[in-house]
Amino acid sequence: MPSGRKQYIIQYRVGRRSRRLSLGPSTILTPEQARTRALTVLADALGGKDPAADRDALRKAPNVRDLAKRFDEQHISLRIKASTAKEYRRSLEKFILPKLGAMLVTQVTRADIANFHHDLRHIPYQANRCLEIISKMFNLAELWGLRPDGSNPRRLIQKYPEVKRERFLSLDEIKRLGSVLRDIETEGREMPSAILAIRLLLYTGCRLNEIMTLKWEYVDLEAAILHLPDSKTGAKKVYLGKPAVKLLEEAPVIVGNPWVITGALPGARLTDLQPFWQRVRARAGLEGVRIHDLRHTFASTAVAAGHSLPIIGKLLGHTQVQTTARYAHLAASPAMTAADSITSVLDEALAS
Repeated sequence: MPSGRKQYIIQYRVGRRSRRLSLGPSTILTPEQARTRALTVLADALGGKDPAADRDALRKAPNVRDLAKRFDEQHISLRIKASTAKEYRRSLEKFILPKLGAMLVTQVTRADIANFHHDLRHIPYQANRCLEIISKMFNLAELWGLRPDGSNPRRLIQKYPEVKRERFLSLDEIKRLGSVLRDIETEGREMPSAILAIRLLLYTGCRLNEIMTLKWEYVDLEAAILHLPDSKTGAKKVYLGKPAVKLLEEAPVIVGNPWVITGALPGARLTDLQPFWQRVRARAGLEGVRIHDLRHTFASTAVAAGHSLPIIGKLLGHTQVQTTARYAHLAASPAMTAADSITSVLDEALAS
């Protein structure tokens, strides 16, 4: 080189094309090592391979961060609901990309993913969600020709066990909640729409986002139905009991505001119910109870009343039988009560 640096170079021919490839600097390679490498390159060239082209392809090969960008543009942004998309992006930026982002897509192995999953064992739920995202991302990498078919590195890695949280309010807790809501309503220091939201969540078993984004155009009070155009499981109907219908009949409809759960600004909706709920649950002595537990309470009340799991699944908008089956163990309670009552009558008759 003009600079005085020395480099071992091999020149070879592939078909009619002459190619040149650097083997390495003379400060690192001995002449014998350079000759050995050169023989390997020549053998590959004679076999129809082009080591220089392989080198160029490797330089241009996408890494996991590039794959994540395309995954966002062509999958998350187009096919994933907004709330789920937000969680996908958070998992990518906070967990997946810091660990795997610089790796080439073609070089990620099952061991890499297994080690990544193991490193998050202290947060098993998050570890499993990241595993699902990685699985989908590398399935698409195969579809886009970035990896060979059937090479998804997530395959065969088992998820950590997850304990589903099923917290239901007892009758006494529901009474305390109702008392606190009435007191807050009388005091007049909280937004009436926040109080309405909590009651609707309990009366309908809806998910939080379904109530917070509820518009008056979705409400059919005459038929006692909410026609939700979109939910976690797609469009669905929510059947309203009389107390829920009464709540909506008495709720104020503000001209120019399409939302049922209105916010402080004109035409806006309430976007965050958590601060209000934390104040409510503290006053009611319901520490640790989540807003989503109101949905579980609706379901557990339905089971206790003797309603079948298919009906409860329909009310909750479940598309999978297995989702509703988590409440099956609760059905034993009314059955045991009935059995106790029946056998008591029979026992009394036998003893007389």
